[in-house]
Amino acid sequence: MQTGRIDVHAHLIPDLDDGCRTVGDSIACARELVAAGYTHAFCTPHVWPSYDIIKRDTVPKWTAQLQESLDEASVPLTVLPGGEMNLHEGTRDLSDDYLITYAMHGRYMLADIWASELPGFFEPTIKHLQSRGFTVILAHPERMRAVQDNPKLADYFADLGLLLQGNLQCFGDPRDAHTRRVAEQYLAEGRYFMLGSDTHNPQSMRIRMEGLRNAIALAGEDAINKLTMENPRKLLP
Repeated sequence: MQTGRIDVHAHLIPDLDDGCRTVGDSIACARELVAAGYTHAFCTPHVWPSYDIIKRDTVPKWTAQLQESLDEASVPLTVLPGGEMNLHEGTRDLSDDYLITYAMHGRYMLADIWASELPGFFEPTIKHLQSRGFTVILAHPERMRAVQDNPKLADYFADLGLLLQGNLQCFGDPRDAHTRRVAEQYLAEGRYFMLGSDTHNPQSMRIRMEGLRNAIALAGEDAINKLTMENPRKLLP
């Protein structure tokens, strides 16, 4: 399939989680993505215990509704369903309804965790998800305090078979920010499988797209094309 850039992490579905509040917000964010060369975006709402309406059967419906709104507004962005799984003590007990993957194909799963130290349930949970056939992609590790304190955790993640998704905003953060320091280090070391915008609202699009430009300046167009085009194509249906 011929594509431009593919956003692998975006909270575009309106009035659902902490992302876009209105359809207008979603359309505004989508226009910014298109202007930056994106042709596709995965809608990845938070799959948290507090958002129990976010399931495998609801996200595709909401994504289709958003696509209709984008088409009506003549925004040439194709949106696809996905989710951002939160790793917690109860993740291993979740039913299939809550185990959301990219394009609902049961292969690649985006997951996040917020921790100053990796909890004891982290590795067993990852191995459990992998035993069920999922390739787990860890969202924005550079935003995790545990990683900021010990960037060498990337070796541990690799040994576990985890793939890493970098957050474009972190490349636009202040130069002395821990997020930007780790993001640039991981980019230079070739740690990332892909980069995503983690779009939440129109107000933050400037820094996210600035982060894209900064990442290109750091690693070169070819390297960033691999992380925003070539590898993300593997997630498509």
